[in-house]
Amino acid sequence: MTLKSGYPFWLVKDGLPFTYPKLDHDIETEVAILGAGISGALARYYLVEAGIECTTIDARTIGLGSTSASTSLLQYEIDVPLHRLTQMIGRDKAETAYKLCGRAIEELGKITKHVGIEYFEKKKSLYYAAYKKDVAWLKEEFEARKAAGFDVTWLEAEDVQKEYGFKSYGAIRSELAAQTNAYMLSHCLLQHKHKNNRIFDRSPVTDIKHHKDGVTLTTDTGYTIKAKKLVYAVGYEVVDFIDKDIVKLLSTYATISEQYNERNFWKDELLIWNTADPYLYLRTTADKRVLVGGRDEDFSVDWKRDKLLKKKTKQLTTDVNKLFPELDFKPEFSWTGTFGSTKDGLPYIGEYPGKPNGYFSLGFGGNGITFSQIGAEIIRDMILGKENENAHLFRFDR
Repeated sequence: MTLKSGYPFWLVKDGLPFTYPKLDHDIETEVAILGAGISGALARYYLVEAGIECTTIDARTIGLGSTSASTSLLQYEIDVPLHRLTQMIGRDKAETAYKLCGRAIEELGKITKHVGIEYFEKKKSLYYAAYKKDVAWLKEEFEARKAAGFDVTWLEAEDVQKEYGFKSYGAIRSELAAQTNAYMLSHCLLQHKHKNNRIFDRSPVTDIKHHKDGVTLTTDTGYTIKAKKLVYAVGYEVVDFIDKDIVKLLSTYATISEQYNERNFWKDELLIWNTADPYLYLRTTADKRVLVGGRDEDFSVDWKRDKLLKKKTKQLTTDVNKLFPELDFKPEFSWTGTFGSTKDGLPYIGEYPGKPNGYFSLGFGGNGITFSQIGAEIIRDMILGKENENAHLFRFDR
């Protein structure tokens, strides 16, 4: 599956910061991790911190899947608003899911400090009503978040105009958010306690056999990895490994501006997104750029998706300049990629029937990075034989 095309900014900016060998010999290991994007990198981090020997393998050069195309906004919001998720699964479960995402942001900040990397920046976020008809449910969402204990403020249309300089019909401002660079964060996490050449890329796994004592993976060149446990961190390519219809694949688009001479952006440079469907979102970068994304399409066929990139870039440019005319946004790099949504906006984490000793960390949705952190903790606990009180929220049979 071709997960992205165009020129993802992070890949252009950071290139290939580290290199990894192909698998050219047989290996035995405690845990094998299939996939070395942000989900696999976080799973590995939690396992090696727990003292568990890991071997990570990826079919591509590391980071060149959907991770390099991530726009890397870190928010506690799930694609399904809290008040609607409450109606779907109950208040306790819905609030727990949202709070876990909020905690994940904090934990990611702690991880970057622990590893000594800089790819994390705390932010606020602004969720604004794109249409007048959205105000009623957005206010309901505000009340639901406030009741759940989130630090939020309701802003009327005139407040948004005065503080942030653009037209809306009202907004929720959240104090908890952050932004990162998922591509470099993944690479740096993989370097943490990296020894014995236990990370391999460009080594497609063509056969996986689960049995009662472990799992055996075989690559396209015939080498094997024999592991006691296997973590599937394959993201949207999970459709190649399971038969359950759990994710709807879409196409999403992003473009980033030329570098500005001065940081004359909006107040606090908070994360901005709206209630449109598909929603528009904006963020800034450390090197004085503005990134905008959205304009999703209801299909994932790569050639069809790629054909629209030029058109979508123009539309996103118009969107930004309509919101902030003074920015005079000029796109420099644009890209498109595969995106996925689930029935309730939640990820799928844990065991899957018929695959003994296998665990899945599938962070689908708009906040896949926070889901990946949650998944990494849950899978660590499962492998250690510890009970995780939140695992039931993300089971395949929920």
